[in-house]
Amino acid sequence: MPSLLHGDLWSGNYMFDQNGTPTLIDPDALYGDREYDLAMTTIFGGFSQAFYQAYNEVSPLRSGFEKRLPWYQFYYLCMHLILFGETYGPAVDNILAQY
Repeated sequence: MPSLLHGDLWSGNYMFDQNGTPTLIDPDALYGDREYDLAMTTIFGGFSQAFYQAYNEVSPLRSGFEKRLPWYQFYYLCMHLILFGETYGPAVDNILAQY
């Protein structure tokens, strides 16, 4: 079932307000598979293991998420390759080598 996604969920796009409540900023909202947003959180780091555990407790991931993860990472990495250059080339190559 499609979910409303942030669309650019990395550690630079969340912050905490004065009360310590996490707040998402700078969305590129779309509807899609929620695994798409989770994939972005794994590319640049900044999300703790506690984040993923809490997420999975509230909304368990479907079996095989780990196998689908590179597919979702691929999109982000390709866009970064186009926008920011060859620094992202090896990561794209690593995913392509899996297929």
